[in-house]
Amino acid sequence: MRGPFAGRAFGEATGTALLVGIGTGSIVLGTRLGGVPQWVLAVAWFLAVLLPIALFIRVSGAHLNPIVTLALAISGRIDWSEVPLYWVSQLVGAFLGSAVVLGALGGVAHLGSTVPAQGDIVRAFAGEVAFTAALVATVFALSDLGEGPKRWRIVLPPAIVAVSTYLIGPWSGSSLNPARTIAPAVLSGTYTDLWVYLTAVPLGAGLVAALWKPRSVDRLDRGPGREETSS
Repeated sequence: MRGPFAGRAFGEATGTALLVGIGTGSIVLGTRLGGVPQWVLAVAWFLAVLLPIALFIRVSGAHLNPIVTLALAISGRIDWSEVPLYWVSQLVGAFLGSAVVLGALGGVAHLGSTVPAQGDIVRAFAGEVAFTAALVATVFALSDLGEGPKRWRIVLPPAIVAVSTYLIGPWSGSSLNPARTIAPAVLSGTYTDLWVYLTAVPLGAGLVAALWKPRSVDRLDRGPGREETSS
């Protein structure tokens, strides 16, 4: 994955805007409609992650998440010099996506902010750690094996997000992504237990990054956008 600087920034910003816009927009729209089944939100989040990955994996690697970028850097899969570009682009995209939701659908449901249900921070914390670890593991698998003709592999991260949405969405809102959490929190002024997501999510990612090292590294690879290296 060797896209130019501007292309990578555009891919991450636009991809993250799509992820946040579609995902949190489904929460806001569902609330305006009087509520929707949790499986509907899970499908919406599956599409919210899959679409930008399919569009931008060859452009930027489609990290779409500051914690994915951090985990790739900790594990040695990308160079640390790549991190600021990705983080800034992801946060800009997240705020853009959340702002579009606010303008189009209004500020109901706190713009899809993540808040522990009934203040149960222990359950929310544990769920976020576990599913963030699972998400990063799928990204590492995609990064190490490559996508190439085996493009079905790109459904692995969206599938984890969908399962997380279905299982722990009612507990924690299923963040797994600080950009996805920070943007609607700031734009809606919802800061309840924000620290849970800013600690649990990095912890889950860091555990996988510390334990799962790549067998070989091309630091210009930029993560999961590489061509397939094995079957």
